[in-house]
Formats: sequence, C-alpha cells, structure tokens
Amino acid sequence: VSVFNYEIIGILILVIFAIYFVPLYLDTKVYTMPELLERRYDHRSRYYFSGLNIAINIGIDTAGALYAGGVLIQLIYPEVELSTSIIILALITGLYTMAGGLKAVVMTDVIQGILLSLGSLIVTVIVFNEIGSWSAIREAADPEMFSLIQPHDDPVIPWPTLILSLPLLSFYFWCNNQHIVQRVLGARNIDHGRKGAILAGFLKLMVLFIMIYPGIMALSIYPDLDNPNMVLPKLMIDFLPAGILGLVLVGFIAALMSSIDSALNSASTLATMDFYKKFRPKSDQGETVWMGRVFTLIFVLVASLWAPYIDQFPTLWEYLQAALSYLTPPVVACFLTGILWRKASAYASFAALITGSLATVAFVILNITGIVTGVHYLYVAFLLFAISFIVLIVLSLVYPDSSPKDEIPNLFYSSAKNAFTQISWKSYHTAAVLLLVTTAIIMGLYW
Repeated sequence: VSVFNYEIIGILILVIFAIYFVPLYLDTKVYTMPELLERRYDHRSRYYFSGLNIAINIGIDTAGALYAGGVLIQLIYPEVELSTSIIILALITGLYTMAGGLKAVVMTDVIQGILLSLGSLIVTVIVFNEIGSWSAIREAADPEMFSLIQPHDDPVIPWPTLILSLPLLSFYFWCNNQHIVQRVLGARNIDHGRKGAILAGFLKLMVLFIMIYPGIMALSIYPDLDNPNMVLPKLMIDFLPAGILGLVLVGFIAALMSSIDSALNSASTLATMDFYKKFRPKSDQGETVWMGRVFTLIFVLVASLWAPYIDQFPTLWEYLQAALSYLTPPVVACFLTGILWRKASAYASFAALITGSLATVAFVILNITGIVTGVHYLYVAFLLFAISFIVLIVLSLVYPDSSPKDEIPNLFYSSAKNAFTQISWKSYHTAAVLLLVTTAIIMGLYW
C-alpha cells in the first residue's frame, strides 16, 4: 500500500496545478514546457529540457509501455519473442499516432482509459471472490504491507522521501512533463483545464483498488512467482472467463497503446517545435505536421529497440521510478526557483542543469562500480535537487541577468488572484475540496 503515496502526493500536486499553473500555462499560450523555460531564462535551458523530455518520452514512457505490452503478448503467445511483440505493438501505435496527432491521442485515451479501468475493476472483484475473504488476503501478506508509512530504510518508499523526494517527482510529472501537460495546453479554456486536472486526481484514487489490491491479493495465489512484472497478466489469464478476458485484454493493450501514442506525440511535438522550427523558422504548417510524423516514426523505432533491454532491470516499476529520480530533479529546481524568485538568472539556470546532470552521471558511476551502494534512488533524487538548487541560487547572485527579459509573471499573484472568485457547486473548487477530503480519509485508514 505504501506505493499509493505516489498517488496521494500526486493528488496534492494536481490541486495546486489546477489552481496556480493551469492559468499560467494557458495565458502564456506556449506549445511546449521547454518553451516556457526559455521565456523565463534563455534558449540554452529550453534546448536542454527539450532534449531531456524527448529522451524521457522515448526511453521511459514509450519503451516502458512497449515492454509491458510485450510481456503480456508473450504470456498469451509464449512462442512469440519479446522483441517481436514489441515491434508489432510499436508499428501499430506509431501508425495511428502519425495519422491523427494530438486529437487522435485524446480521443483514443478516453475510450482506452475507460476500458482499462473497467477491466481492472473486474479482475479485482473476481480475484477477491476467488480468495473468499479479506482476512485470507491479510494472512498471506506482511501486516506492514497495509501501512502507508514505512521505515527510513524501506527498499520501496522510505518515509523521509514522502517529504523530500516524492513532491519533486510529482511536480515534474504533473507540472513539467510535456507528455502530461500537453493535454492542458490543448484545453478549450482555463476552466476546462482545471476541471481536467481535478478529474485526473479522482482517477488516481482508483489506483488503490484496481492496481495495488490485486497485487496484494496475488501474494496468496502466487507466493513463489519469480517475475513480479507477470502478476497482472497471470491474474487476468487464470481467473477471467473467456469473454471477459477478451474485453480486459483489449482494454489492457489499448491502454498501453494510449500511453505510447501520448508519449510519441509529445516527443514529436518537442522535436518539431523546439528544434525543427528553430532550424527552419519559415516552414509552414503543412511542413511542420509532416516533420512531426517523421519524428514519430524515428522515435517509435528507437523505443522499440531499447524496450527489450528493460528486462535486465529487477522490475518495470523500479526502472521507471529510478530513471525519473535520476533525470528530473535539476529541471524541477530550475522551474520552481524561476517561478518563485525573480532574481534567478539565465546563466545560473543552465549551469544548474549541467551540474545536476554531471552529478547524476557521478551517482550512476559510483553505484555501478560499487563505491557507493545501498543509497535509495529517492534519496538520490533529493540530493540532485539540492545540488542544482544551491548552484542556481549562488550563481544567480554572482552572475545576475544584465537586461530584462520576457519573464513569467509572479505565479502566486497572476494565477491566484482570481482563483477563488465565483465559487459555486459547479466550479472546480467544490470538486477539489471533495477530492482532498476523500484523500485524507484514505490516508487515515492506512496510516
């Protein structure tokens, strides 16, 4: 249950995002998050962050979803190689992403999200009925598995990281990640963007029931399962009736494709708007759209080549979380400091990003060589943030900006001044309060 802390912190960040960041992003009329970083600092920070976003979209989001889909297909058809399954899934998703762009991504996301949610809920209910009682589930698991708060040396989520690291990673994922934020950038207006963010918070509450509980229940069914990545696919194949199994498998594959198409669309948008448009500023809309499709094809091929190597990591979960912990803290330091402190300078921002990246490489080398071992990646995330933050503050004071720039307005003034006006039961405020109260109740039950 402790992994539900990712969702709890994410919900809090989403509420803050809805109140303060949605108006800021939509008022600036930017296409990408790196573009926002350029307006606050300069082009160097933009290109760094854009390149990092593309790498994350391809190496983490797209490759991770391709690997998960390949594992499922391999379980259904053992004779098919993992790499073959990944390539087939990549080609199908890449083709319809190239054809439809963001609109196709959004439309398919809605349908596939509903299918996966219903399918996962069906798995939870059927497996629970098979086991027979909640007491039998609790007997098969360690009592500490039902607590949100774990010891400081816990291998999954040490309790200090709930304060130090998870808010930073959640801020990146929900407020900086082009993969996610592009939906808000495509919102019809600020109110729609805010309500979409709050809806995302409510959907995160479902994770406890349709993802975490099935994993706990699987302990009493597969106590000796070697590969944790196989838990959900085995539950589906072993317990679902044929007709329902087909529906759930469709939903599962469709949702994976949804993640892939979103990441591909995000990466191609970044490559087109942040690099190609700079290289060819006079290119018209038709040329830009065509290049976006070319980038999509290139990126899906790269992701499909990398995805099979994820099998070398202990679990898909650890791969995803560790990669974000090592890569994203310097960016969060620059975004937060730049928005909240007007004296943060362009030179200091780029230096902080580079320093944070060098520190990341150093931590990885120390870990691989065995010089430093046993440091949880969530602790590393906070250390990387602290290093980047200190560099940014010190260098901003030593090397201030010499001339004014197109600076982002003060966030908590420009965005918050109208955030709590015209409150009614139809506004997003009511839904946000209900979301926070529900989250608090769940925290109390599992504290």
